[in-house]
Amino acid sequence: MNSKTNFSWLLKMAWRDSRRNYSRLLLFISSIVLGIAALVAIYSLGYNLQENIDGQAAELLGADLELSDNTPPTPKIAALIDSLGGQQSEERSFASMIYFPKNAGTRLAQVRALEGDFPYYGQLETTPATAAKSFRNQKAALVDQTLMLQYQAQVGDSIKVGEVTFLIAGILTKAPGQTGIAATVAPSVYIPLSYLTQTGLAQKGSRIVYRYYFKFVPKTNIEQLVKKIEPTLEAEDYNFRTVESQKQDTGRTFRDLTRFLSLVGFIALLLGCVGVASAIHIYIREKISSIAILRCLGVKASQAFLIYLIQISGLGLLGSLLGASLGAIIQQFLPAVLQDFLPFELETSLSWVSIGQGILLGVIISNLFALLSLISIRTISPLNVLRESFENVTLSRDPLKWVIYALILLFVFGFTWLQMKKWTDALAFTVGVTFAFLLLTAMATVLMWAVRRFFPSAWGYLARQGLANLYRPNNQTIILVVSIGLGTMFICTLIFIQTILLDRIKLSTDGDQPNMVLFDIQSPQKTAVTALLKQQRLSVLQSVPIVTMRLEQLNGQTSTEALKDTTTRRWRGLFSREYRVTFRDSLISSEKIVKGKWIGEVKDFGGVVPISIEDGYAERNVINIGDTLTFNVQGTILTTVVASYRDIDWGGVQTNFLVLFPKGVLEEAPQFHVLLTHVPNNEVSARFQQTVVQQFPNVSMVDLGLILTVLDEISTKISFVIRFMAGFSILTGLIVLIASVLISKYQRIRESILLRTLGASRRQILVITALEYFFLGTLAASTGILLAVAGSWALARFSFETPFNPQFLPILIVFLVVTSITVIIGIVNSWGILSRSPLEVLRQDG
Repeated sequence: MNSKTNFSWLLKMAWRDSRRNYSRLLLFISSIVLGIAALVAIYSLGYNLQENIDGQAAELLGADLELSDNTPPTPKIAALIDSLGGQQSEERSFASMIYFPKNAGTRLAQVRALEGDFPYYGQLETTPATAAKSFRNQKAALVDQTLMLQYQAQVGDSIKVGEVTFLIAGILTKAPGQTGIAATVAPSVYIPLSYLTQTGLAQKGSRIVYRYYFKFVPKTNIEQLVKKIEPTLEAEDYNFRTVESQKQDTGRTFRDLTRFLSLVGFIALLLGCVGVASAIHIYIREKISSIAILRCLGVKASQAFLIYLIQISGLGLLGSLLGASLGAIIQQFLPAVLQDFLPFELETSLSWVSIGQGILLGVIISNLFALLSLISIRTISPLNVLRESFENVTLSRDPLKWVIYALILLFVFGFTWLQMKKWTDALAFTVGVTFAFLLLTAMATVLMWAVRRFFPSAWGYLARQGLANLYRPNNQTIILVVSIGLGTMFICTLIFIQTILLDRIKLSTDGDQPNMVLFDIQSPQKTAVTALLKQQRLSVLQSVPIVTMRLEQLNGQTSTEALKDTTTRRWRGLFSREYRVTFRDSLISSEKIVKGKWIGEVKDFGGVVPISIEDGYAERNVINIGDTLTFNVQGTILTTVVASYRDIDWGGVQTNFLVLFPKGVLEEAPQFHVLLTHVPNNEVSARFQQTVVQQFPNVSMVDLGLILTVLDEISTKISFVIRFMAGFSILTGLIVLIASVLISKYQRIRESILLRTLGASRRQILVITALEYFFLGTLAASTGILLAVAGSWALARFSFETPFNPQFLPILIVFLVVTSITVIIGIVNSWGILSRSPLEVLRQDG
């Protein structure tokens, strides 16, 4: 043979060698198919999302320009609105209780009082369709379909908002920018703006958002217009949105989602590549004799290496093509999975760029993992023909393997950086994934050592034989513990986190803790509302006065001067927001002083008032102990000094405040009130809410039972999306399991034949096989569950700061399912050996 490598000859050799082994090689590559499919589907989703956002941004906003704030427009803003011209609409939105007279149902909803022809792009989708226009000119309302279903209301029924009863003109199914999640959290009720005053809901303390929508003549340069009015908007602390900014904000949100899902899919691909590396390692071991014969015939080590590299690369390409095709199909179903999170109808199309990215990614990463075993080919000498076993080259003796490991880590880091765009996040992800794989590998190694070290010699022969297979040569313990364990860990962690979130809120209802909040109570109503609570045999657990104010100066600087200091990076809303504060002489259970001194009462008010600020808010806005803050308390200027920082637990049902005043200062200021109580059950809660809404329509209530229901719905929807993606890891693990079982089948042939020859029955071999995979499934599932418990406990302890009380029934179900699937797959794929005689197997596979 010519010493110069003949590429065509290498291709022929790769093809000839693969023909007899194509079934095994396809199993190797099948490990990466689902990972590639997940990534191609997600890449295509990102492409389609961006295309839809670009095309539907105007419908998402509903106008060319939106101005908004939580305060009425100042004279300057009012003059600006008048000067802009074009078609204009006004909306005032706020949270309020609504009442269904038909069945006495009550619910906190988002009331939107609308005037004008908004939306100018897209439409309010209603049933009947004419209701979107007709409700604006009469005492009628559009009610979100979730409310209509919950309270079994129909078009033509009535709904009471404040003091006014409206006819339900139609069912609202879709509004500009509204998602299914938003409708679950805060279902909307549209009413004409002309009736807002009559409802009596626009009172002191009401948190009303004022929005103004504009549509200009075609070809108006919106960005240039905004640039012109932006100085006035910033000076008056007014917010604005345009079609372009809406496009950027929505695109950014869903880019973050697709990046997260891409990383989940990438983990599935990495998991499959671990299976590829293991499979190729076994495959090359089986090919030692063939490679050694080639070396005897004059083939160089580099040529032998290239033969198998071409073979694996070709199959990697085939696996990537299959994965990309499957991903293109899966992409068609993703809109249904994400429909509750999308504010528009997602139209899908084939993204060839995404398919190309997935194929390239699959070829590169499958080759990198395969190289870990392929480089061993260059150490196979002609003498291996005479040797019975192959002496593996250890990592310490083969520096090239360290280079490949480094390349794999670099590739993982590079891919993650492309998703996250931050090298610190990419490094953290790379280290985290590496740690998870190493930890699972280490646990599998320890398990094998423990089985060998504490081997139960007293067990029966079949059980001992099945258990011994976990640490014998050619065992599958590490690969299956890593693959199945990682997938199990994903699912169990999701279950634990969902439980933690729900339990954290449920803890606040234990005993006599508050579980209902009444707010927007005006001062003249406080006595009557308190009397109503006592009449219903409910106690007032907290009565909190609230005073609204705005920050005028910080250390003598106005908002313009303070925000110009670029070294502090203060939040722009520091001055523009409306501060809702309270006063008391002591701290509550959710607060503790972390710096400074708490002063609970001022007896001789006349100078600077000592206040306490939440520590995180003070840190973010560079407000130090001793700094002076000048507030405008509804026309009265009040100078304060920061005397202390408080750490606040925002998780419970408590009235927590960023700014806390001492007693003796704000008692005479205009204020409204919040009352907290505890209702023993849903029946009492429903009866009490009905009474309050009928007697005090302006008073709103937050029922913790409703919060739990909403949170459960949201967490279920979110976890479904994550579980859908984590399912790729589980399925990849199962494919790796099937591939490992089938591959090991060829290695277990001699063991089975030997046992059959020595007199073992098929039933005995079947029991040994079943026990081996039972132990494997048990160890893999247990390892994943233990890691999920440890990780979830750490989240509960250090992140959520709540007790960790996991529900083990769903975890037990996951454990039993994973173990059962492992045993079933092991038995089914080994059945071919058990159903044939030793001579038949030797003739076919020998």
